[in-house]
Order: sequence, then C-alpha cells, then structure tokens
Amino acid sequence: MERSWKNRRPWLLAAVCLVATTGARGDTIVLKNGRRIIALSVTQEGEKITYETASGTLSLPRSIVDHIEHGAVSLPNAATSATFSLKPPETEAAPAALPPSKNEIENRVIQGGQVDRAYVDQLDQEAHSGQGLANQNAAMAHHAASQFEMMRGAMDAALEDARSALTYMPEQPVLLMDAAYLYLRRSEYTQSLDYIDRARRLVPEDPEVSKLAGWAYYGLNKMDLAVTEWKHALSLRPDAEVEAALRKAQRDEQEEEQYKENESSHFTLRYSGASEPALARNILHTLERHYGAIESELSYSPPDSIGVILYTQQAFADITQVPNWVGALNDGRIRVPVQGLSEVTPELSRVLKHELTHSFVQQKTLGHAPTWIQEGLAQWMEGKRSDLNAAALVAIYQNDPALAMRHYQGDWMKFSNEAVNAAYAWALANVEYIVQSGGMNDVDRILDRLAAGDAPEAALKAILRSDYADLTHDTVQYLRKK
Repeated sequence: MERSWKNRRPWLLAAVCLVATTGARGDTIVLKNGRRIIALSVTQEGEKITYETASGTLSLPRSIVDHIEHGAVSLPNAATSATFSLKPPETEAAPAALPPSKNEIENRVIQGGQVDRAYVDQLDQEAHSGQGLANQNAAMAHHAASQFEMMRGAMDAALEDARSALTYMPEQPVLLMDAAYLYLRRSEYTQSLDYIDRARRLVPEDPEVSKLAGWAYYGLNKMDLAVTEWKHALSLRPDAEVEAALRKAQRDEQEEEQYKENESSHFTLRYSGASEPALARNILHTLERHYGAIESELSYSPPDSIGVILYTQQAFADITQVPNWVGALNDGRIRVPVQGLSEVTPELSRVLKHELTHSFVQQKTLGHAPTWIQEGLAQWMEGKRSDLNAAALVAIYQNDPALAMRHYQGDWMKFSNEAVNAAYAWALANVEYIVQSGGMNDVDRILDRLAAGDAPEAALKAILRSDYADLTHDTVQYLRKK
C-alpha cells in the first residue's frame, strides 16, 4: 500500500465579471508603448498609478505611463472592464441602436441550462462583418460561455470559448488569465505561462498574474520561481491560498536546495546526496518504461515533464506530513523514500508505477477522478489483483452493504488503518471488475466522462449503466467467482 491519494489543492481564480456602466465618463491611461487602458478612475500615488476597474483596483508603475487623460472617454451602456478598449472607430458613424448590455448578452448566451450557440454564432458573424463594438460583444459572449462551461466542469469547451474570446480581444488581461487558468487545470504549464506572460505585459502588478504564474512554475518543478511569484502576489494582496502554497513551496525549496538533478524525456528527478547516482539513473529508466505502458493503456500522454523527488525516510515524513502508513505520495510530484536502496527492486518498481499512474489519471481527468478510481486503477496498473481479499470483501458485503460502499466517499487520509486497508481492497476490486467485464476501453471512457465534468457516479451510469450500489453488487458477484 503506497498511499491514500490526496486531491491536489485546486487553483482558485477569483471570478472577474464584465459589468455594465451607465454613460459615465472614464479616464484613459496612455502607456509609453502607445497602449491605452480605459478605467473608471485613475489616481497617482508616488511612483504607482492606481486605477479602478470593473474587476477591482489595479496598479501600474509610473515609469511605463506616458500620460493620463481624465474624463477623456465616454463609457457606453455596454459591458466593460479595465482594459476593454471602448475607443470608437474614427471613420465609422455611431450605430443606430445601443449595443446589447453585458447582462443582456449573458442572459442570451445561457439559455435553459446550456449555451445558446446560435446566438454566439450570430455575434461571431456580426464581428466578422466589422460592425461597431461587435468584437467586444462576441468576446463577451464567448467569455460568458467559457465561464459557464468551466463552472459545470466542461474544461475542453471552456478553453475553446476562452480562446475564441481572445481572437476578438487579444490584449484583454481578464481573458488571457481565463485561458491561463484553464491550461493550468489541464496541467499544460508551459502553455499556461505563455498566456500569463501576455497578461503580465498588460497588467504587470495584478496579483492574479503572479498567483497563476506561481502555480505554473510549481507544476514545472521550478520551486525558486514559484516562490518568487507567490511572494510578489502576497506583496500586492493578502491571499490565504497563496500563503499556504508558498509555505509548502518553501519547504520543498529548502529541502531540495542541495539536491542533485537528472532528467529524461518525461521526468525531472531530484535526489539527495544520500542517494546513489546510479540508483537515480535506474529509477528514470524504470519510470520511462512504465510511462510507455501506462500511456498505451490509458491512451493519454501528460503534456509536461513530471517531477520526481527521492528522499531519505525522515525527509519524506517531514516534507509530506502524511500518516505513517503512507509509503509514497503523488501530490503533483512523485515523492518516494529510497533510503537504504542501491538498486531498483521489484517493490520499488511497483511503487513507481503506482504513483506514476496517479499522474496520468489526475491529468487525464483534469483532477476530477475520485480517490477510489485513483487508487483502484493505480493498484491494478502496478499488477495487484483481488485474489487474496475476495472472501473477506464478500463477507463485509454480506454483513453490511453500506459499509462495503464507504470507500466511494470521504477523505481516505482520515480513515483508520483498518478502514483504509478495506478501502484500497474495494477500490482494486471495483476497477478489476470493470476491466474484466468491459476491458480498459470502459475505464478510458469513464475517465473521459470525468474530464468532461461528469460526477463519478454519473460517469459510471453513462458507461456501465450502474450506480454505486450496482457496481458494488456486481463486484461482489465477480469476487464470488474468484
């Protein structure tokens, strides 16, 4: 038993709405590079320019600002935020009718619990025809659709709309950070940084930029850069989540300061001087072999390099702070104690494959896989089977079917040793039954449904036509035969 998989703390991005104004006059910040930023109001405080926006207060260094035009622009009755440029076309006459307001667009985009694609397409066509403010309206429609899809867990659709919004307003920081956040959720850290850097050029002192950048660098195993970004974010605005992430990254950074580093095609490995260099090389070779096998089974390839840390036993306990029954951990990086080992034993190879499976499942499902699927599939991939536990699990079910279903819910880290042993056994049996009855294709389809935003039990119903009670019953029937 390696560990109880622990959900990685989700990235939280404050919702930024596009709010309507009512014919007020706003200020314009003109940057030295010629870019113009429309704001509700602007003030200068020493070497910092502070401006109020629909999404809060932002600031810029005075050194990049050429001048400020107070009351220089009329904010029409349409959705706007700090950098939604509302400068009218110089050669076009004003439209005969007011453009739709932000609320009107939002209300039209979301109809009957789904996105009205016909309306979004209509705004797309208006933008392509060059109508006044049409680009802004199309961007707002795709932004509203993206937010809706993200809230219901449909991350692929949300990203598609976020990217569409940017085609109409490519220099809108809110839209850039939306796309960056969605790429983070897909564990595509390098791609996310591209959008974060674009947003940083527009709003260099926005704390959300540094917050997201910290997560991207953390995912890329660049602890020093993650620490720098999160410190900067906290200097701009208090944030409890960033404070917790910073403490964790600083522990990692301090522990790994003197660690050596090796790389392979899909892994970045760090290890203490107490580990043998030959062991580190052999672990990378083993991980690459397991990578190919899991990639084939799950029809998925993680987009960025996976971090692996080799610890002494004491360092593992100090850094992870997990219960003593946890033998290895994957919290976004694979953490394994290897003290006393000089070669890759069959047991270590099994542990590495188990933890690597978590990386694949976590990223393939965008973090939506429940613990029982994570742990059941990780055990199955490492080669465990239910033969030895079959009779005990059948007995548990006969005595108390509700107890047999306990592993579907709850925080496994809070289970007693006895309860967690049973949870692991049930999870393996569930996945083993699914594979034996429908093949890995059914597992892949369930994972795809989870990635699309389905709740775990709904994903089972969609693929297996079974709820949790049905799956438990069918698993017991399978175990009886064994």
